Amino acid sequence: MTGRRPHGQSYADVAAKAPQPTDSDVTPLVPADVIYKLLAFTAAMVIGPIGMYFLTVNSIYGGNATYAGATAAITANVVLFGYIYVAWKEDQGDRQEAAKAKKAQ
Repeated sequence: MTGRRPHGQSYADVAAKAPQPTDSDVTPLVPADVIYKLLAFTAAMVIGPIGMYFLTVNSIYGGNATYAGATAAITANVVLFGYIYVAWKEDQGDRQEAAKAKKAQ
């Protein structure tokens, strides 16, 4: 088993050395706008169905929780399909940009 420090040096000597410069890329892997979209759809997925349930249970359906629950489930599905559509359109735009860049070369 090999050690982490060269022979003849103490751990303090190795720790006191300046770190070696690296060519690492420290940019975020996921762009900020993607994170903001995810947070917005997450908030919509929580607030939308719950809000629709409480909005419709007494005002539209007269206390019928089954219909209000079905409305909340439909709202959750609408938010989910909206997220899928936005992601699909974003991916489609990325593919078109890549095709234009490849064609320009």
